[in-house]
Amino acid sequence: MVFVAKTKTPNEWKIVAQTIQSLVEEASFEGTAEGITFRAMDPSHVALIDLTWPNAGFEKYDCDKQHKLTVRVEDFVKLLRRAGPKDSVTMQAGDDDMLTLKFQNGYKREFKIHLIESTYSPTPLPKLSFDSKMVLKESAFEEILNDVQTISDHITLEATKDKIIFTGKSDSGSASIPIEKGNDALDSMEVGKESKATYSLQYLLNIVKAAGGATEKVVCEYSSKMPLKMEFALGETGGRMLLMPLLGFLLAATLVMTFLLGLAHPRSPGVLDEDRANRPLARRHPYQEDMDPCAPRLASARC
Repeated sequence: MVFVAKTKTPNEWKIVAQTIQSLVEEASFEGTAEGITFRAMDPSHVALIDLTWPNAGFEKYDCDKQHKLTVRVEDFVKLLRRAGPKDSVTMQAGDDDMLTLKFQNGYKREFKIHLIESTYSPTPLPKLSFDSKMVLKESAFEEILNDVQTISDHITLEATKDKIIFTGKSDSGSASIPIEKGNDALDSMEVGKESKATYSLQYLLNIVKAAGGATEKVVCEYSSKMPLKMEFALGETGGRMLLMPLLGFLLAATLVMTFLLGLAHPRSPGVLDEDRANRPLARRHPYQEDMDPCAPRLASARC
């Protein structure tokens, strides 16, 4: 049994690992002849991450049969932090229940960590369609989120045919940031139907800070009273990472990162209605649910 995956730099692996770390404590990577995949839901059933990294995205890739490589994410991240920006990274596994990481740039360093048994169940990926799609500069999007967070814990996105408006309200005041077609911050925009939805800023910022360094652009898709899907390309590997928060934070990855963030509604997972979102709210832990305890969880979503 042989599994080898080599990248020219550690950048993509670091972004993937840091993003996964924001959701789960362990990661089960599936290695096949086609490439590497990963999917998991956080313990609170708030977020889903799905990663697909095709074999063409690696400098070297060899997988003779299906391999399941489950690691503690904290240990994995610690090792990747030791890789320099110009180090090549080789991930290797065999029959000894060990994962080997090799970093090389002038001299070679080799680390081994124990593979573990996964405690997570397989997670389906929700199949959703959206009315509005926009491509934003990542730096501009992060600035918008930080601007609105000075006023509110939630952000409302309202898309019309010619602009997208980001707003937030609280007892302290309000913020409004309209971005019209043609603005440098907005690369493109498609609106099949006008859409308006409100999302948790904490979840959005967690996603953008973890994954935003991978790309210069963020692809966002959403509909009224639907989750927000965000996609971040990871370098030039041909893969993507998808993050799709419903109750608050959902991640799907394919070496392009796509994130789906749920709306706010008192009786819908991850969805807040506008009036409720604009009322004064105490700041909560990112995974604390603000919903009817009887409302269905992400796991029961139609897929």
